Amino acid sequence: MNETPDGRLPEEQDDSGDLIPFSPEDEDLDQGDGGPGLATDAAPDAAPPGTAPAHESASESGDDGVAGVAGDGSAGDGPVGAASAAQSGDVTGPAPATGEAVGTPGSRGDATAPAGLGDGSVSGGESSHGLGEGSGSAGETSHDLGDGAVVGDGPVPTGAGEGSESAEVSERHAAEGQDAGIGTAGHEGERAVPGDQGGRAAAGAGKGGRPSGRRKAARKAGLVAAGLAVALIGAGVGVIVLVKPYLSPADFEGRGEGTVTVRIPPGASAQAIGTALADAGVVASAQAFVRASEDRAVTGRLRPGTYRLRKGMASTAALDLLLDAASRVVKRVTVPEGMRVSEVLARLAKQTGLSLKEFLAVDKGLVGLPSYAPGLEGFLFPATYEIEPGDTPVDVLAAMVERFGAEARRLRLAEQAARVHLTPLEAVTVASMIQAEGGTDADYPKIARVIYNRLQRGTPLEIDSTVLYAQKRRTLRVTEKDTKVDSPYNTYRRKGLPPGPIANPGAKALVAALNPADGDWHWFVTTDPAHRITKFTNKESEFVRYREELNKNLGTS
Repeated sequence: MNETPDGRLPEEQDDSGDLIPFSPEDEDLDQGDGGPGLATDAAPDAAPPGTAPAHESASESGDDGVAGVAGDGSAGDGPVGAASAAQSGDVTGPAPATGEAVGTPGSRGDATAPAGLGDGSVSGGESSHGLGEGSGSAGETSHDLGDGAVVGDGPVPTGAGEGSESAEVSERHAAEGQDAGIGTAGHEGERAVPGDQGGRAAAGAGKGGRPSGRRKAARKAGLVAAGLAVALIGAGVGVIVLVKPYLSPADFEGRGEGTVTVRIPPGASAQAIGTALADAGVVASAQAFVRASEDRAVTGRLRPGTYRLRKGMASTAALDLLLDAASRVVKRVTVPEGMRVSEVLARLAKQTGLSLKEFLAVDKGLVGLPSYAPGLEGFLFPATYEIEPGDTPVDVLAAMVERFGAEARRLRLAEQAARVHLTPLEAVTVASMIQAEGGTDADYPKIARVIYNRLQRGTPLEIDSTVLYAQKRRTLRVTEKDTKVDSPYNTYRRKGLPPGPIANPGAKALVAALNPADGDWHWFVTTDPAHRITKFTNKESEFVRYREELNKNLGTS
């Protein structure tokens, strides 16, 4: 602590804050049962601090020590001071300002410090009661040590100030070495440490003695706290950098410009789609697209395909185009029920722009046909197909065969065919004849029943469509000559089913083949093809009449 302007310490105030006149008698302190006390032999005409001569003790070892600052007092009759005077003799010299150490080479700094030393002063001999906060004494220490005073190896009188340590503690600190920054009487190089350093004085070896353990701990704790704060700040910045793209992902504005084509593969997630769009420059980030699709709850509506989009689009605008069927770059081809393979391939080539020659040359083993299928006929399922840019004839035909397989599994084709005493291939063959003969959907189960009744009786099926298939013709006029063509598909001349399907049946024809209607019909005739009117009978005379009705409607009678 610092002195007041008139040389009195701040402690020398009463409770009201007024300064109490300083008196030399205040230095006298009864030490009880003969214990060492404060120095009482100070000269009565002591000079003010910083001007009085100092009494110094000569060093036994001759080490270059620095004596503590002394006031106007002598070594006194205290144990440490007396011993020092007896051994080394007195060396006097002018004293510097308070808190500055003086001495001669070879002295160990054992000297008596007067009352009123400045904050943090250190005395090698006896110390007066006015040591400031953080002061240390290598010899006998007075009762008015301030907070955090470090005590040397001299005895400590009663009434020592808060935070002072006993001689035992001082001795232990001295034994622990200079790492704690505490010196004892006679240690060379004792020097003053300012008392405003947190109340922790350090008397180290020579100048630049290391700080005390408490000070080091405080410094270390401060460094750790500072390091931890920096680490936390750095971690926080890192988290923000990592999380920001998800909290506020980059996004473009507007509907973009130019044209870019993006292909979305089947089964792609919103994240995968967003990544593809970002890679193509359509959106600024995949995260922005994912957020837009989740906010609108349309993730499940995103379909695979090739889309014509624009670059630099807002994620919401890109999402709008992906949900718009008109944005897809695709060619749609509808294959009606009952078409033959030759007709299907010609239609596909015309509407997709792919080569008919390539369709005809497709290896049948590459399209995934069922094990019981002899060829493509009957297994190119009628439906509307989307042909993407880059699709090949193999891709197109494989998609149609796959669609047939899905329908066959749905209908449990193999299991249901056995129920009507047919193989899967025979069931598809029956369905193809039903589909080729035409009529309405309600007529299909009845046509199936006519076929099964004739098979059971062993009579030829006499199906006109099989004869026309053998001749690769399409007509409603079947002549007697047509019925005499030599072909395994001519059901007029051969009993039983033809060797395979004659067309590609749809779902309703397949269902009818597996679930024929009940009846004893033996013949059926589509008497009015224009209106799809078909009549059924189990009497040959009615059959003849129905044939005449057909010829009349066709204008051939």
